[in-house]
Amino acid sequence: MRGRRTRVLVEPPSHATGDIAFNLIVFFLVCASIQPDSGRPQTLPSAETVEENQQQDNIEVAMKRTAVLLNGEALPESQWSQLPKRLKSLLSGRSKPEDRIVVVKSDKDTPYHHWIHITSVIEDAGGVVTLQLEEEREVQVP
Repeated sequence: MRGRRTRVLVEPPSHATGDIAFNLIVFFLVCASIQPDSGRPQTLPSAETVEENQQQDNIEVAMKRTAVLLNGEALPESQWSQLPKRLKSLLSGRSKPEDRIVVVKSDKDTPYHHWIHITSVIEDAGGVVTLQLEEEREVQVP
């Protein structure tokens, strides 16, 4: 007699398909929802080396926690509404972009929303924002 063969059908376990589908849905949702943060577009001038004997007449805005200094003159937060008018008057005779540079300095404890507000005011007045960063200098002692 001939032996009877039984064929075994192999089926994937049905309890794993729900887990796989859930993982795929989560994966595609996470990948589809990632968008790069664009922030506020801002054009910053490129860094240039300026000789020390060349004197540039740039406007300087220094930001503190509760005050703004415009060319060394303090404007408390209550007088920030005067800043656009004063910047426009300082920038009125300047036509070239390199003449309209406004150097922005800020303390480490300056709130971000103050920085955004002040740089927006500078750009609306026609100024070109540039940042004053700490520079490392190597001094040789004879």
